[in-house]
Amino acid sequence: MNDEYLWDKSGPPDPEIEKLERVMGALRFRGAAPLFPSDEQFAASRRPAFSSRRWVRFGLAAAFAIAVMGAGLELLWRWKTNVQAGWQVLQIAGTPRIQDKLLNATGKLQIGQAIETDGSSRAEIEVTEIGRIQIDPETRLRVLRTPSGRSRLALDRGTIHARIWAPPGIFTVDTPSARAVDLGCAYTLHVDGNGDGLIRTTMGWVGFQLADREAVIPAGAACRTHVKTGPGIPYFEDAPETFRLAIEVFDSRTTTSEDREHALQTILSQSRKQDALSLWHLLSRVDASERPQVYDRFAELVPPPSGVTREGIQALDRDMLDRWWNALDLGNIWLWRHWERSWSEGEQSAK
Repeated sequence: MNDEYLWDKSGPPDPEIEKLERVMGALRFRGAAPLFPSDEQFAASRRPAFSSRRWVRFGLAAAFAIAVMGAGLELLWRWKTNVQAGWQVLQIAGTPRIQDKLLNATGKLQIGQAIETDGSSRAEIEVTEIGRIQIDPETRLRVLRTPSGRSRLALDRGTIHARIWAPPGIFTVDTPSARAVDLGCAYTLHVDGNGDGLIRTTMGWVGFQLADREAVIPAGAACRTHVKTGPGIPYFEDAPETFRLAIEVFDSRTTTSEDREHALQTILSQSRKQDALSLWHLLSRVDASERPQVYDRFAELVPPPSGVTREGIQALDRDMLDRWWNALDLGNIWLWRHWERSWSEGEQSAK
């Protein structure tokens, strides 16, 4: 991205920024600029409680919120239109196939269809003003039907690289072991031949879910997922190797109770402040008898905020867990809860 173009358009244009400008241009205010009182007039008004200056700030904030909502609705409408019309697919290398038909330079991927790449082919899906999905070799990706114009893909095997700027929660990818929910991000998702997966977030954050088991993966973090058991414990990729290996052992379905206990102690003893991300998830993955020691180490790294108690965390109180997550400064978990509920309600209404 060119900083000079963002500042005064003096540098070379950035194609992605130009696309966003075209979308937002429809929302541009075209009337005359409003006239506001001078600072002296504000001071002379002497209105108690909610002053004129506060009204101006409130009005500007409301106008901004309306503009953002309008942009979101515009993007959602364009998203639904693109999904219904089919997604543009570009041949990058080799001979990708859509429904057993060779892709010749470009093509359309419709709902219910699959795109497959062999060992030497790659492709890219581009959805105008929404995002791009790069498809690596040896990958099979399907487009699923969903309610409310949302987009849902299924990655049966292989690797994709998603860069999404759609409204959070609009874009999801199902795997054999979990669903990845975009929350405004860029990430790489891999599924092996057994259906197990690995997600690596490079921008924003991603929700990972299987039934009631969930994981939230911010930029710089990764998370494994396993068939039947679902998402494991997220970890930052710059964590010490012994810490990362201990999480892998703890998550493994074949780990003995002795090895699992040793892995837990390694996780607790080697966790840094930023590794509170892993400990937050660990609270709901350990037995009740093990939870107090996880709580104690977590509290050393990030003191529990007001309203969060030891007893509440021991009982896995959802509100208290969410408050403690927000204290990590990794993004407000309300965003995840909103789209988690929205997707669940949408699927129930579609049945």
